[in-house]
Amino acid sequence: MRQDLRAETLTIEGFGGDAIEAYFAQPLDDEPTGGVVVIHHMPGYDDSTKEIVRRFASQGYLAVCPNLYHREAPGASPDDAAATARSLGGVPDERLVGDVGGAATFLRSQAKSNGKIATIGYCSGGRQSVLAACSLPLDAAIDCYGAFVVESAPAEFPLKATSLIPLLPNLSCPLLGLFGAEDSYPSPEQTAVLKDELTKLNKTFTFHTYENAGHAFFSPDRPSYRTEAANEGWAAIWSFLSDTL
Repeated sequence: MRQDLRAETLTIEGFGGDAIEAYFAQPLDDEPTGGVVVIHHMPGYDDSTKEIVRRFASQGYLAVCPNLYHREAPGASPDDAAATARSLGGVPDERLVGDVGGAATFLRSQAKSNGKIATIGYCSGGRQSVLAACSLPLDAAIDCYGAFVVESAPAEFPLKATSLIPLLPNLSCPLLGLFGAEDSYPSPEQTAVLKDELTKLNKTFTFHTYENAGHAFFSPDRPSYRTEAANEGWAAIWSFLSDTL
């Protein structure tokens, strides 16, 4: 783990050439390294997500999180911005892909980038990480309990999300999936469907499902946090990125 890093808020180019806010962290050494685009969860571009960005930098990676709600609520608190985004049905898929693509381009432009890029997302961001990997040339993707990958969101749900099964043939990279056995979104049954689809398509993937863990087991500031599952999940992430980036 590297102790010296720099983190800053800056502006990157997203979908359609839009200037959007992003949080960027990097280790303070000159070694070439891969980059990670962190896709925030539905609660938004918040302190816990920024801590995750810094965690990747502490492990030697370039990491950036684009503020997916910047257009709807520039300068707003994460809670207010998330509420605005939910009222609109979430982030449109096309725009998400453009924003993540812009973040990947930003990371590749850094002097010490080795050109390899991964995405990681939590909750709604887990689905969006899979979406990005099916839409962009990436080297790795991580799905942390992403809902509505194999089925569409119910009509009454605040998130407008359609199944990604039609896009799975385009998956461009290895996929790591981290899930809770007690989760409902996605349920173990839905995770099994995704596994079967990827197997049929001869895609490279590794899934871990943790017992006694439900949704958001990575979040230390929530009652859903599960220490053992989170620690094992982080170990799986570091191993996966070591192999792919």
